Amino acid sequence: MLKRRAWFVLIAVVIALPLTTPAGARHRRQVDVMTYNVFLGGDLTPVITAQTPEAFVAAATNLYLQVEATDFSQRARSIARSIDETDPLLIGLQEVSLWRTDTPADGPATPATEVAYDFLEILLDALEERGLQYEPVSIVENFDGEAPTALGFDARLTDRDVILARAGLPASRLQIVDEQHGNFEASLEIPNPVIGTIEVLRGWNLVDAKVRGKPLRFINTHLEAFSPVAQVAQAQELLAGPAGPAAPSMPVVMAGDFNSNADGSTTPTYGMLIGAGFTDAWSQARPDDPGNGCCWNSDLMSGVLDHRIDLILFKGGGFSATGADLLGEEPGDMTPSGLHPSDHSGVFAQLEYGPRTPRRP
Repeated sequence: MLKRRAWFVLIAVVIALPLTTPAGARHRRQVDVMTYNVFLGGDLTPVITAQTPEAFVAAATNLYLQVEATDFSQRARSIARSIDETDPLLIGLQEVSLWRTDTPADGPATPATEVAYDFLEILLDALEERGLQYEPVSIVENFDGEAPTALGFDARLTDRDVILARAGLPASRLQIVDEQHGNFEASLEIPNPVIGTIEVLRGWNLVDAKVRGKPLRFINTHLEAFSPVAQVAQAQELLAGPAGPAAPSMPVVMAGDFNSNADGSTTPTYGMLIGAGFTDAWSQARPDDPGNGCCWNSDLMSGVLDHRIDLILFKGGGFSATGADLLGEEPGDMTPSGLHPSDHSGVFAQLEYGPRTPRRP
C-alpha cells in the first residue's frame, strides 16, 4: 500500500512539472534595475536667481543649512533599505552631490576642496552596513558651483550622476564591458547680475554589460527641468544615431529623472522617447497605476506626489516588464527625524528576456 501511494505521488509530480516555471529559470531571464534621484539636499533656485550680492550670500547660506537639516546620512539608510528589499542588479542615481567647503569665504577665487558631504560615500557606507556589495561603475560630473556663505566659509556643490552595479557576482551573471559618460552640449544658461551667466550643466553615463551572457547597455541620465527647449535637445542627443548613447543595436535600458511628465502634460520629451521605440516599464507592468513619485517639498516633510517623471525605459532584446514599484514613498520609509528619503520616490523595475508572462491574480 505504501509503495502504491509513493508511485501516485511521483506521477503527480512529473505531470505537474511542465505546467510550472521553476524560480531559478525565471531568475536566469530576469534583470532588476532601479533609478533614484537622491536629492541634493536643498533648493538651489534662490542662489541661482539672486539679484544682489547680499541676497546671493543669504541664499547660499540658507541652502547649506538646508543640506545639513535634510541630513543625507539618515536618508541614505532608508535608500539602502529600499535597495536591500529589491536587490537590483544595476542602479541609476541622480543628484549624488559632493559638498565641499573652503575657509575663509572668498567665492570661487580659491576652489573649495574640503569634503563636507560626499553623498556617494555616505550611500556606499549605508549599503555596507546592511552587508550589500555595490560599486560605482560610472560617474559623470555636471554642474559645479561655489558661493560664499555667512557661516565663514564657501560652499561648493558638484552635481554627479552615478551608476552602481552589484559587486561580487560571477562574470557569468554580470560583467561590465565598457563605461562611457559625458555632458550634454545643450544646457540651460541663466544670466545673473552677481556672478554672470550660470550654465546648468547636465549629463549622462552608461555601462555596456553582459547579463547572464546577454549584451545590455544601461544608461543613466538627468534631463533639464527648467527649460523645455534644452530638455528636448538633450533627449535628441541621447537618441542621435548612430553615435548617440541610446542608439546602439544592442538592447538598451535607460533610467533616470527625465523631468517630462509621463502623461505628456508638460514637455514633448516623454512622447519623443516612446516614439523612438522605447517602452515604459511602469506603464507595461502597472497600466492602471499612475505611479506618481514626484515631488516632496525641499524640506522633505511636506508636499504631494502628483506626477511621474522618473522613468525606466527599455528597447530591444525581447524585454518585457513583469513588475514595477515605487520606493521610499511610504510613511514607514521616513527617517527617525521625519524626513522622506528624497524629494523623489525611487523606481524599481523587473525586466525579463523573452515573452511577457502575465502575473497571476
